[in-house]
Amino acid sequence: MLLNAEDFRCQARRALPRFVFDYIDGAADDGACRQRNQADFAALTLLPRVLRDTSQIDTTVTVFGSPWSVPFGVAPTGLNGLIRPGGDALLAAAAARAGIPFALSTASNMPLEAVRAAAPEGLQWMQLYVMHREMAERIVQRARRAGYQALVLTVDVPVSGNRELDLRNGFRMPFKPTPQIAWEALTHPRWSLRMARSGTPDFANLTVAGEDAGSASLQAALMARAMDRSLVWETLGWLRKSWPGPLLLKGLLHPEDARLAVEHGIDGLIVSNHGGRQLDAAPSAIHALPAVVASVQGRIPVFMDSGVRRGSDIAKAIALGAKAVFLGRPLLYGLAAQGAAGIDAVMKQFSDELVRTMILLGASRIADLSAA
Repeated sequence: MLLNAEDFRCQARRALPRFVFDYIDGAADDGACRQRNQADFAALTLLPRVLRDTSQIDTTVTVFGSPWSVPFGVAPTGLNGLIRPGGDALLAAAAARAGIPFALSTASNMPLEAVRAAAPEGLQWMQLYVMHREMAERIVQRARRAGYQALVLTVDVPVSGNRELDLRNGFRMPFKPTPQIAWEALTHPRWSLRMARSGTPDFANLTVAGEDAGSASLQAALMARAMDRSLVWETLGWLRKSWPGPLLLKGLLHPEDARLAVEHGIDGLIVSNHGGRQLDAAPSAIHALPAVVASVQGRIPVFMDSGVRRGSDIAKAIALGAKAVFLGRPLLYGLAAQGAAGIDAVMKQFSDELVRTMILLGASRIADLSAA
């Protein structure tokens, strides 16, 4: 019986070859930051009120003029096609069914146009890594033409975190099987059969017709997170000129960076430590959230991800000032375990847990959630 995110995690571990599961589940260095993400959520408490009318619960929020059915969305995650063929489209379609946003990663295994077409009525945001500005410009223009509603620039990967599990497994892109990987594939025949039918996934949005060598080098750079480290606050203007819609920064933890983001015309922030996959010495996202919220003084919405494992975690983040949260690993566990049905089930679990938490707190609306 799969009752929570941890149950789906255990199922995903059984369903996937070790190198795939470790890529999803792994973190930087010793995994201390990832552990803090969940431990700091667990240490937070919310003070309930009683004898309040909770006969009707409203979980909706409005973000950039669009309604969300619940205050969580799908975080951008890469290499979803390695978990299950068409994983990006499955996640996008599930988000559309649930009435929440889906953020597509630059590191997706499907062209951004195909993912948009898989859920044309859904809210879709485009996440951007900047390794090469000309390539980034192409992705931005394609996302604009395809109808993505917001652009999310990830800023916490000037260099890849030290993900030792991937190194031990010999996992890299472009994908080249090692004897260890081949053995893991053989011992997971269902996964292997799906991969055989669909072909080896690559970073579809980096493939440039007639430039195979360049595409291969860009894919390797993306896997290694070899980003353009000359991109600084003063040079963000080129991106704003290319993107007229909401522009968010993902990966901030410092309140001074939040202040600078407002000064430079950024429309929203996602407080995040990349799920503990970058700097192992970083604070948890939930710990950093209140100072960032205080720094922006309500001028732009603040979201967060990293460590959210229960609907009660969503309530805690909102109580500390987040507009909404984004879910990453839990939805990938669902994708690995049961495909589209697994994603739907995980989303429902989080939604049900949030509603139950609100009722027990005496909060009938999202706006009623507070740390006081």
